[in-house]
Amino acid sequence: MIDAFAKEYLHNDLWAVRETMLSKVEGLSEYDVRRPLTYTGTNLLGLIKHLSISEAWYFGDIFGRPFPGQWRRWDDPAGHLDLMWVAAHESRTEIIDRYRQAAKYADATIAALYIDAPGFVPWWPRPNVKLFNILVHVLTETHRHAGHADILREQLDGSVGSNREGISSAPTNADFWEIHRASIELAAKAADPGHT
Repeated sequence: MIDAFAKEYLHNDLWAVRETMLSKVEGLSEYDVRRPLTYTGTNLLGLIKHLSISEAWYFGDIFGRPFPGQWRRWDDPAGHLDLMWVAAHESRTEIIDRYRQAAKYADATIAALYIDAPGFVPWWPRPNVKLFNILVHVLTETHRHAGHADILREQLDGSVGSNREGISSAPTNADFWEIHRASIELAAKAADPGHT
């Protein structure tokens, strides 16, 4: 009973955070979804590309169900740095469709297996896993990247919170945020009086 509940609970959370990730690129230009917004080049569409490959690996290869088609594999000698950004010839639609395809394939794996189904992650220090471990890992990774996407989107146009179903977790009034930010700045300066 608890196994079925845990599997459904984790899977539902994964569906929700996937939609949050996709909402972060809505309404932005091609440049804004692709441009590097951190020192290391993190960008919104690159995060979605990365997550699609992660889901294909974790819910495919790990359980002996390789995702169909031409996907870079975890042990590719070329490395994975180019899997975190989107080349000019790759369309936004292509990247989003690939994410949806990987999610659909992952959903099929999750539906087909028991939560204690064994898998093997060769690049982990403890490679013998269960579907439960992978669900938690992918859910955690997707939430972490959704947090990155929140910050990147806020940098671009001030959008904050979850854009899913018109729900926002924060006020949208610019005056509110200016006052809020000024309060935080004052607290930071008060904590470090020597800061100039």
